[in-house]
Amino acid sequence: MTLTPTHLLALTPVIIVSITAIVVMLGIAWRRHHLASATVTALGLNLALVSLLIPVGMGNLDTPLLSIDGISVFASVLILISALACSTMAHAYLGGYSGPKEEFYLLLLIGTAGAMVLVSSRHLASLFFGLEMLSMPLYGMLAYSFQERRSLESGIKYLVLSAAGTAFLLFGMALLYAQTGHLDFPGLTSGAGQVSGVPGLVGVVMMLVGLGFKLSIVPFHLWTPDVYEGGPGPANIFLASVSKLAVFVVLLRLIQQAPAFREEWVRDLLLVLALATMLAGNLLALQQPNLKRLLGYSSIAHFGYLMVVLVVGNQLAMETSGVYLVTYLVATLAAFGVVTLVSSPWGGEDAAGLHHYRGLFWRRPWLAAVLTVSMLSLAGIPFTAGFIGKFYILALAVDSAQWWLMGGIILGSAIGLFYYLRVMVTLYLVEPGMRRRDATNDWAVQAGGLVVTGLAILVIVLGLYPAPMIEWTVQLMTIPR
Repeated sequence: MTLTPTHLLALTPVIIVSITAIVVMLGIAWRRHHLASATVTALGLNLALVSLLIPVGMGNLDTPLLSIDGISVFASVLILISALACSTMAHAYLGGYSGPKEEFYLLLLIGTAGAMVLVSSRHLASLFFGLEMLSMPLYGMLAYSFQERRSLESGIKYLVLSAAGTAFLLFGMALLYAQTGHLDFPGLTSGAGQVSGVPGLVGVVMMLVGLGFKLSIVPFHLWTPDVYEGGPGPANIFLASVSKLAVFVVLLRLIQQAPAFREEWVRDLLLVLALATMLAGNLLALQQPNLKRLLGYSSIAHFGYLMVVLVVGNQLAMETSGVYLVTYLVATLAAFGVVTLVSSPWGGEDAAGLHHYRGLFWRRPWLAAVLTVSMLSLAGIPFTAGFIGKFYILALAVDSAQWWLMGGIILGSAIGLFYYLRVMVTLYLVEPGMRRRDATNDWAVQAGGLVVTGLAILVIVLGLYPAPMIEWTVQLMTIPR
């Protein structure tokens, strides 16, 4: 198959992000300028976001490696918005950093392009290429504050464990190829016993293990709290939003498009993993005195809830996944945005301990309000976006008669309510005498402050009036052909 001008037009958003990365790289080589690099990055991401209107007007379009359809457009919109939030926070965070700042934006753009390739993948080769393009920049982003021991430890841990996950993924791909003779998703067929043998079964399991590492699915989650704790705030934003979203969407594509992943035993395995993930994530967060580790365990639990979508796999599941991803991303970006602003400009380790946030309301009331709203949304409290996502997940479990999963969601949500409330109560306690961290006096008028404020408002708006979001999700999140 030869690429036509139509294919190139459909790939315009990825091309723009890639060109922006090249421009930032050349700018660094010519003359270092933090504001210029941040501005070019933001302009490129905004231009790519606008250019997504091109594939929307074209309908579904397939190349040998990529599928440009509603799911890829939906995921790309969320990826670009998350990357924009990350780049904005990075500008505030790196303001006081004594080392080189500009390379962070280059790594961010490369990772964003990889995520966009990943969510459009319809072939194991493009899946691997996109996943590595997404993962490798994260090694550098997480270890960017390498003067701090925890940041360097975070990058090395993610490097080692991500490499282990990639090894499982590649071995699984090799076994499936040996069994089926195909690398495209539809070609991974289970017909005529092609994956009924031991190599095919082991291949499916190993691919699930590899992607499970990236998604922090229990029991492949042990790296998550340490990496979240040590990584710089902007890198955590990228990891918790762009990386998790892209890997989940490609796993969703595999479940929907590859017959080998639609076997009954695969669904049973996913059901067990979903229950373990949603319960373990919430239980492990109960006694966490560190806000970044707590948010790491929270992300584990939320993707445990999202795995209900993989178990069910019908059209309502696709709609549910879209709604839940939007509500999760908005609340998570706001929460990590507050952590980044309190830690900005860079002055050593991030403000991660809960004691750093004690009495924040009396110092920065609006910032405390943003964190409160995001915690309420993550807990699924009514009148927030998180309630809409949690309602969809529960409705999906009931509609498909997945009673075990419904019980796990209810129990996990009840446990989660405790530690989210603990964070909120801390914000309004009397200020301690111990050393504390604080945001800059002008945080509210800076770009990062405007972003987190807008996200908090969006959490409330989506909770009160979710109809446009739901209509947009239904329009794009259709089951792939």
